[in-house]
Amino acid sequence: MTTSASSTHSLLDLDAVRIDTVQALRLPASIALRRRLLPFAVHEGHVWLASQHHENEAGLRTLQRYFESPLRVVRAEPGSLSRALEKLYRDTPLAGASTLSRYTERGAAAATTENADGESDATQLANEILRAAMLRQASDIHFNPGEKELRIRLRVDGMLEEAYRLPMSVHGGLLNRFKIIAGLNIAERRASQDGAFRHNEGGARGLVVDVRVATIPTRHGERLTLRLLAVDSSRFSLSALGMSAAHHAMFSDAIAKPHGLILLTGPTGSGKTTTLYAALRELIAAEVQNIITIEDPIENEIPGLVQVEVDSADKVNFASALRSMLRHDPDVVMIGEIRDRETADIAIKAALTGHLVFSSLHTNSAAGAVVRLAEMGVERFLIASTLRLAVAQRLVRKCCDHCLQPRAIRMDEAALLAQPGLQGKECFEPSGCLYCAGRGYTGRMGLFEMLPVDEEWSQTIAQGADEAALTERMRQRGLPLLVHDAAEKLRSGSVSMPDVRSAVTVW
Repeated sequence: MTTSASSTHSLLDLDAVRIDTVQALRLPASIALRRRLLPFAVHEGHVWLASQHHENEAGLRTLQRYFESPLRVVRAEPGSLSRALEKLYRDTPLAGASTLSRYTERGAAAATTENADGESDATQLANEILRAAMLRQASDIHFNPGEKELRIRLRVDGMLEEAYRLPMSVHGGLLNRFKIIAGLNIAERRASQDGAFRHNEGGARGLVVDVRVATIPTRHGERLTLRLLAVDSSRFSLSALGMSAAHHAMFSDAIAKPHGLILLTGPTGSGKTTTLYAALRELIAAEVQNIITIEDPIENEIPGLVQVEVDSADKVNFASALRSMLRHDPDVVMIGEIRDRETADIAIKAALTGHLVFSSLHTNSAAGAVVRLAEMGVERFLIASTLRLAVAQRLVRKCCDHCLQPRAIRMDEAALLAQPGLQGKECFEPSGCLYCAGRGYTGRMGLFEMLPVDEEWSQTIAQGADEAALTERMRQRGLPLLVHDAAEKLRSGSVSMPDVRSAVTVW
């Protein structure tokens, strides 16, 4: 049942709000624009509406049918409300509810009567789902078919959140729509397929994303996953990564060197490629270098780079592409990942012969990069001669600045960070508010650990020090490890203890 409208003493600035697009797009554009209303968050069991005016009970009751939770109203600053409405509802049909709203209203119980509509609505459904995901800044869309329902989930800030439950009658139409625009075979339903397409949301003024499509057969039909890769490369900047001042200076100094090897390490999804792109954008700004990348696949197109895509199943693999690339007189080389000894050998030789080489490895720590190269068969003296910087990183959610609550660090938490002295010190936890749609987080940032290799470090590496010895030497020389960077950002309110706990391992 709809609750009474409410308002706050100060006007809500929607420019600072992470809008929940799933809720926003439930309301027909005609109603939202005519009445200057924007559903923007689910918080404390209510759907919150931003409005320029007070809303009466009768008016809210007419809107309740579009939402599952009771409504509350908060007054918004008029300028920010206008900008948010224009961003969300431009180029959308004004008449009637969205196709998504119609299906979510009728629900899975209507599945037996939806077959005809499901096919005809597939294009509109696909566009609305993509729009909601893009405006929500999701990185992935998951379509999970079940016996009676199709669950659609978005990955936002690294976490999955349920967006829609639709009748299974729409599954076939949606699947075929995405297969067609991704260049896949709609008749093939028993084998996995991969494809891609570019989506422009809202014409010339809108957002543009490259979408990678993957399907896999399951018991109840093909599962579909869409990976959204923003085409706008301006977000790749060192200042946006969350490096401390010391780490930023260390990293900037390393990429300014004329030659050598710079390695990014961490598990899948830790932001290594984003950091590599940010480094290359810094070098592009100088406009005096020939920069070539080898990637599998190319995740983002960056103006100013020569980007080569390889396929291990094709004639062009990392090693062959790298050998060919060195004939094109590059100053800077970026290899998406060093996977084997052959690639490692070529990368090392390129660094030895005057090239600045960037790449990544799957190891857990900066010191682990040295050991991993040695395990691949690279001689220790070559690692010592070429490695300029090893970086370990993790991605964690960034806390919302508007709902931080102070508390003391517990003994077990200080022990987790291997820093007993932190017990009783102040840290912060987000509680959820209207600005972050009740989630407590807005965006992500990196945790970093860096091992800059100077002459002394080169001798240590050449002498065969293992990962534990290298890590201990880092402690002795005062180089902050991942846990130290995490502790600093925890105490400043940038990240929360649950995310630190899941991201950081103490050796």
